[in-house]
Amino acid sequence: MSHTQPPESTRTPGRAAPLTPWPASARPPAPAAFAPVGRIPVVEVAPVIEDGRWPAKATAGEALPISATVFREGHDLLGATAVLLRPDGSVHSSARMVDVAPGLDRLEAWLTPDAPGDWSFRVEAWSDPVGTWIHDAEVKIEAGVDVDLMLAEGAVVLTRAAELERPAADRDLLLAAAAVLADETLAPGERMVRATSEDVRSLLERAPLRDALSPSATYPLQVDRLKALYGSWYEIFPRSTGAYRDPVTGQMVSGTLRTAAEDLPRIADLGFDVVYLTPVHPIGTTNRKGRNNTLGAEPGDPGSPYGIGSPEGGHDAIHPELGTFDDFDHFVDRARGLGMEVALDVALQASPDHPWVTEHPEWFTTRADGSIAFAENPPKKYQDIYPLNFDNDPEGIYSAVRDVLQTWVDHGVTLFRVDNPHTKPLDFWHRVLTDFHARHPEVVFLAEAFTRPAMMRTLGAIGFHQSYTYFTWRNTKEELGDYLLEVAHETDTHMRPAFWPTTHDILTPYMQQGGAAAFAVRAVLAATGSPTWGIYSGYELVENVPRPGAEEQVDNEKYELKARDHSQDEVRGIAPLLRKLNVARRAHPALQRLRNVALHATTSDQILAFSRHLPADQSPTGHEDTVIVVANLDPFTTRDGLVHLDLAAIGIDVPTGAGPEQHVLTVRDELDGAVYEWGASPYVRLTPSERTAHVLTVLR
Repeated sequence: MSHTQPPESTRTPGRAAPLTPWPASARPPAPAAFAPVGRIPVVEVAPVIEDGRWPAKATAGEALPISATVFREGHDLLGATAVLLRPDGSVHSSARMVDVAPGLDRLEAWLTPDAPGDWSFRVEAWSDPVGTWIHDAEVKIEAGVDVDLMLAEGAVVLTRAAELERPAADRDLLLAAAAVLADETLAPGERMVRATSEDVRSLLERAPLRDALSPSATYPLQVDRLKALYGSWYEIFPRSTGAYRDPVTGQMVSGTLRTAAEDLPRIADLGFDVVYLTPVHPIGTTNRKGRNNTLGAEPGDPGSPYGIGSPEGGHDAIHPELGTFDDFDHFVDRARGLGMEVALDVALQASPDHPWVTEHPEWFTTRADGSIAFAENPPKKYQDIYPLNFDNDPEGIYSAVRDVLQTWVDHGVTLFRVDNPHTKPLDFWHRVLTDFHARHPEVVFLAEAFTRPAMMRTLGAIGFHQSYTYFTWRNTKEELGDYLLEVAHETDTHMRPAFWPTTHDILTPYMQQGGAAAFAVRAVLAATGSPTWGIYSGYELVENVPRPGAEEQVDNEKYELKARDHSQDEVRGIAPLLRKLNVARRAHPALQRLRNVALHATTSDQILAFSRHLPADQSPTGHEDTVIVVANLDPFTTRDGLVHLDLAAIGIDVPTGAGPEQHVLTVRDELDGAVYEWGASPYVRLTPSERTAHVLTVLR
């Protein structure tokens, strides 16, 4: 999208250019059309959300599993085909489905959309007359029952298969097979063997004769760009970057968007490709919070950037101390030049000084005493912000929020991190997300919704591209293993995960107590456990001191300026590790996918092992890619044990007669370059102060 802006003199600061009307197509899609039961029933189709009410999630270039339960009466054989449809309704690709749950009639195939857009898919079931004939003929001919009849019926069905539109060579092969069945100079068994040769079977597997074709309904699939699935985020408070203490007054002086731009090369060098800005808007003074969330702000306290709004403007303005829109544009251009995109925090709330409070008091809740209700999460109170009331004027609030988002898109923002979306109505979000998908499908929305599972899943279902997750609180081997499988295989249709070890709001006891080893292993798990991961500035410095009695950092950056010294990053903290992790993520397509995870058993309750395997036919490079991660979850103690590799899960055929110690693969550690020769059950030893994890490339 073009980022060219008119000269500053022709723009109203904090306002986007006038909007053209939004397209009428920006409406929620209709559910999938009802499809009556077919001659061959197709039920329990996936991936489908609420019978097609909302599109399932897919990503350009990522293989997608399509599955269904397909069955029929009697004993005749059946088949099924997964069909992927482009946005214009034409067939992009199809694949014959295979049985993945013998005895349960569950079939599956994988297909890969190659561009963003509103795609769709269906499952086509069909009767398999050739397969049925082969099965019956092999049994009867061997038993000497109806031999001539079975051969004659085979000639008929193979001739029918040859008459389909297909290449001449394929047609000739099938006709020759039919002729063999009629050749009475050959024994019946010989005719059967020749007519059902490997070449014939392969051809019919690839292009079968399909009778009684029974398609399912056509279901919607929203295919997004890769950044909706894969990215490395780095969060900053721009006012802290470049902040300093005035030697005369002793007060901290805010950094600016220009000084923040000067730090972008360091962030890019760490391998991050998204720089996420907390709110950059003017901050109110009424009920402004002081350091460490105290109720009374002292002189010089900057207030929380989430207390948005002052006489200088609201959500569509920039705090004067940070700079102007020209400065913001410079920041975006500098980030893009370094290969990074810019994400902006969206917090839909207002300080008592926000222009909305005086211009639209109906957008807030008025209490019995005439005062406006501030935000509460009993027993917590947030006196510096008013929550919006979406019931009084939903159309007015929607229009205002849409225009705010458009302002920032016009200034180059391509991702939004949405603060607490679960505290706003879902019909509001559905409308916003549907409209932006129609007008700006490249814009990605990340939901910061640490809440109940139903709300998290439904926020994803209605259009949020990504979601924060419970990863932050999953610490044990069992918890982490179960959660990796859950986000990869159970909720992947609805929501894409983003793994954050900490945030500016969250510092768990594990991180408080575990020191550098805890920060290191959680970085490894986040960077390899999810295609999207992120860190909050200061993570590389192992900032782990909590505010007493709270699970957040002491001297929290939400309430004060925090100048950091990064001059010694390479010799203290974990910056080199973060760089190596991001280098590995860029080098390995397997780490850029969600659904390809498998767990591997270990003999230690503190060692977690998992892998990500991408077959060659699903890899953008055309070559298979496999990464094995082995991590010590104990940040205090050396742990050792055996890893029992599930070789099939990483695409390796076990040599006949191979023992557990026999060499079956060669691996290289992406963190230090060490190469190991591994058997099926290798021994590992991980010491927190030296090596807390392996991130291993399978070399074979």
